[in-house]
Amino acid sequence: MRASTRVCQSPLGVHVSEADERPRRRQARGERRISQLLQAAASVFCTQGYTASSTNAIAREAGVSPGTLYQFFPNKEAIAVELGGRLIKEMEEAHGRVFTAESARLPLDRLIDAVADPFIEFNCANPAFLALIKGPDAPGRVTEEHDTLHARFLDGVSWLLALRRPALSTVERTLIAQMSFAMFKAALDLVVQSEGEERAAYARELKGMLYRYLAPYVGTGPVAIGEAETSAAHAAVAAAAAERAATAAKRAQDPPAAGAEATSRALPTSS
Repeated sequence: MRASTRVCQSPLGVHVSEADERPRRRQARGERRISQLLQAAASVFCTQGYTASSTNAIAREAGVSPGTLYQFFPNKEAIAVELGGRLIKEMEEAHGRVFTAESARLPLDRLIDAVADPFIEFNCANPAFLALIKGPDAPGRVTEEHDTLHARFLDGVSWLLALRRPALSTVERTLIAQMSFAMFKAALDLVVQSEGEERAAYARELKGMLYRYLAPYVGTGPVAIGEAETSAAHAAVAAAAAERAATAAKRAQDPPAAGAEATSRALPTSS
């Protein structure tokens, strides 16, 4: 005997059968449970570190049984990969909002605000991100995705430098971008680990450090940037990225000899 199927009308006026609606409700409940487990994992990774964390600890934090956790994730690594992937995606979205020609045109202090603030806010709101990627045995997929994002950030900084000071050579631009990003990451730990006025003070010092470092290279005032300058900057950064990829491929086939001479540091240009 064929079972009957009731048909309901959704709020939008679309007729949906109960047979269709049940899987959707199960899927929604599953997504909520996954979010609950990921939030619990973020808390545990922050307090215990990724290495010392366990699925049992994550389940306790989420208020569920280990069996419930294993319905969604087979192990701790799978949880970390999902959590890391979602956080990295959020960081990628921030990348698109801050590395723009509009930001590059701003006075230097406002440019630094426009670039630094979203990433400071993200890392303060998601301390699990730093805890996860700094773990000595963090899943390889997480570290690979982070390394890819790191390279994109460096290209973004290099692009802003090319917009503000086209006369900088590729070597100069690369060194300045790497130094700026290294300073930001080092100071970011102090910002994230503090709270309240102390956090605000560290954030101000971080920005002040970047301002003092970058001012001799790119000037401090607003900059007029047109479509020609934007296209030239894109081309310069793309060429540098292609050259970097070719060099990396060559090194993978033929590693450089120990003690190879490092590229000399560029001197500041006049502002």
